[in-house]
Amino acid sequence: MTSESSNVDTPLKKLVGEKTAKALASHLDLHTAGDLIYHFPRRYDERGEHTDIRALDVGEQVTVLAQVQRTAVRPMRQRRGNLLEVTVGDDSGGTLTLTFFGNQAWRERELRPGRWGLFAGKVTEFRGRRQLNGPEYVLLGDQTDGEAAASEQIEEFAGALIPVYPAAAAVPTWVIARCVRVVLDTVESPEDPLPATMRANRKLVGLGTALREIHRPSSREELYRARRRLKWDEAFAVQVTLVRRKHQAAAAPARPRPSRAGGLLDAFDARLPYELTSGQRDVGTEIAADLATGHPMHRLLQGEVGSGKTVVALRAMLQVVDAGGQATLLAPTEVLAAQHHRGMLDLLGPLAQAGELGAAEHATRVELVTGSLGAAARRRALAEVASGAAGIVLGTHALLYEGVDFADLGLVVVDEQHRFGVEQRDALRAKADQPPHVLVMTATPIPRTVAMTVYGDLEISTLSQLPRGRSPIASHVVPAAEKPAFLDRAWRRLREEVGAGHQAYVVCPRIGDSDAKSGSDEEPSAVDDTGRRPPLAVTEVAPLLAEGPLHGLRIGVLHGRLPADEKDAVMRSFAAGDLDVLVATTVVEVGVDVPNATMMVVLDADRFGVSQLHQLRGRVGRGSAPGLCLLVSEATEGTAARERLDAVASTTDGFKLAELDLEQRREGDVLGEAQSGRRSHLRLLSLLRDADLIRDARAEAIALVEEDPELARHPALATSVAALVDADRAEYLEKG
Repeated sequence: MTSESSNVDTPLKKLVGEKTAKALASHLDLHTAGDLIYHFPRRYDERGEHTDIRALDVGEQVTVLAQVQRTAVRPMRQRRGNLLEVTVGDDSGGTLTLTFFGNQAWRERELRPGRWGLFAGKVTEFRGRRQLNGPEYVLLGDQTDGEAAASEQIEEFAGALIPVYPAAAAVPTWVIARCVRVVLDTVESPEDPLPATMRANRKLVGLGTALREIHRPSSREELYRARRRLKWDEAFAVQVTLVRRKHQAAAAPARPRPSRAGGLLDAFDARLPYELTSGQRDVGTEIAADLATGHPMHRLLQGEVGSGKTVVALRAMLQVVDAGGQATLLAPTEVLAAQHHRGMLDLLGPLAQAGELGAAEHATRVELVTGSLGAAARRRALAEVASGAAGIVLGTHALLYEGVDFADLGLVVVDEQHRFGVEQRDALRAKADQPPHVLVMTATPIPRTVAMTVYGDLEISTLSQLPRGRSPIASHVVPAAEKPAFLDRAWRRLREEVGAGHQAYVVCPRIGDSDAKSGSDEEPSAVDDTGRRPPLAVTEVAPLLAEGPLHGLRIGVLHGRLPADEKDAVMRSFAAGDLDVLVATTVVEVGVDVPNATMMVVLDADRFGVSQLHQLRGRVGRGSAPGLCLLVSEATEGTAARERLDAVASTTDGFKLAELDLEQRREGDVLGEAQSGRRSHLRLLSLLRDADLIRDARAEAIALVEEDPELARHPALATSVAALVDADRAEYLEKG
């Protein structure tokens, strides 16, 4: 096939054959020449350099570059025939055993000591030795014994740098390399979408050169240049998308909601029982100015757990009500929505009692709309919302349903925004006549590069100060497997806290036996394919504690499958001090505020993410007494899971933990690949390591969009951006 008849859209079956194309499609979701060209190597091995065999994890599907050290044939005990054991390794001292069952004398002749090869399979362990059973392999030419290194079989490995691709058992890396070579040799390079001046100014190689060198690098230097160019494309595509969205949002009309002297907001400030922090005042001023403009606010408010974001949001909502509009807060769970409702009613007092005896002169109503409302209560609440009598409306996904109509929706506040999909936010915004102002909040601190990349179309405000009166929180890892006595001591410590008049949380990763079927989104997945026991569950742990170490204490249970009125009753009992211990899932992760709760025990803590543990820990130390958080885990010292827990225990600085979280998460997850539900070409960009490149790409994107907002003069660039950031991802990146 000639290059004239093939381009990046050519189906792979026309280039590599039907059978191979089918395997690439079914196992790796690769369908066209472009898909394969953008399936970049995971790493590069170099003959003579060792693969860190000692770092391989049992159960991992791996490809290793190693040298045959020795072979041994022995009869099998359980069945007839012989077992061939081949030991491979390198100069690092790490070894791996390859096992082949049956009489395979030809393999013994082929796999002779000194030969280098790529070996692919699943790592297992037998009698303390790591091994690959019946691995796929390809041997590399050995110049020491005169073999031709560039034979047809191994031509794709002729270079010094050997690409190792993300592969599957049915499609090993050398098959992918062979297919890539065919595509590079037969498909014409795509048009370079970047303006020539930008390539020259930023010293970027051409796209065709970059794609060829990333697959078949002629040197480490050329590989670096290729990766830099392709990273730039990814960063630039995201930034162009975000800058264009910001540009379009700034041009859209919105109804100004200026502050009004002598209104609800002033009355609220006058009755606040504490002084706002300087950070709360500064952020409040920024938001007030945004609300007063004729264009919709798009602002992200990030702040440490307990930094007072809700009060800042409430003040913004009151400004909108003062200006004749309505404000709504969308919360991810009924527990949190109900908590916000109770908290705001307490803070507002007579200011939330419009139409009642004892109401303040300037008052409004605060309504709660959730899926568990009875028919009569729902009709009454919806009438209040539709008439505009309810200036502030709090709720869950129930706010999005048909039949929830606002008189004049001016502000949408999204709490813990990462819990919501774009369609849900759009459905809420669509309930306004004109685009409403939008404030999204998160208690998960966001590293600078993530903020620049994922939230690049939002203005960002940060609350880093904690309000006065917040108590310190001490955190410790409890190594349950190594030191069971430490866990016994943890339960005694919890009894001591209760004895001193305080309360405690016990958090489990799972609800119970049927939670995997329940579709609850309030906890991490209970699925575990590592061979470990299932994560501990609330419904199993609570009775064990009640009968054992916490016998005699008043224990409540809270999880996402309980009926809403029962959840609310449990939270009210705990808040009132009628329960000593709350055994719960991560339904308590955000927004739950019980100042008398001073201790938290997180069971199977290694099953939670860094940010999640930080959020959970923020539920204690909210009163005058110091907080204590114990992270119970069977992870042993020296493992990655244990190191992660030690890091969480060592600091309460959410921004440091956010950097740690970023280091340990796949970039695709951070960029929203999971949420978009679509495969993305954003493969190389590291938010942690490429901060300078992202910053430069953003500067270029701003300059280009200001000059050509619709990319009319750059059609190839528009096509490239659309390919790298598909429609679903663009919606995800909009973030409200």
